[in-house]
Amino acid sequence: MSALLVIVLIFWLLSALVMVGSILMHSSKGTGLSDIIAGQVYSNISGTSIIEKNLDRITIASAVIFMICVLVLVLIYPQGSIG
Repeated sequence: MSALLVIVLIFWLLSALVMVGSILMHSSKGTGLSDIIAGQVYSNISGTSIIEKNLDRITIASAVIFMICVLVLVLIYPQGSIG
């Protein structure tokens, strides 16, 4: 295994775990983990909590990293090159 492959696979795995965790922490109509942690700290402008906004950013960033890693893996190992 090359060093690039190992690095990409590590980033791919970490981004997948962060993405799953951040999705599971999102609230569903005010009953999620983020609402328990934040209490009732809501923004008056948008109606969502600060923690929920940060979870959105973390989810989007991890999804982008995940997609970039998948594209790099596709370029490193084109179809049929493994095995």
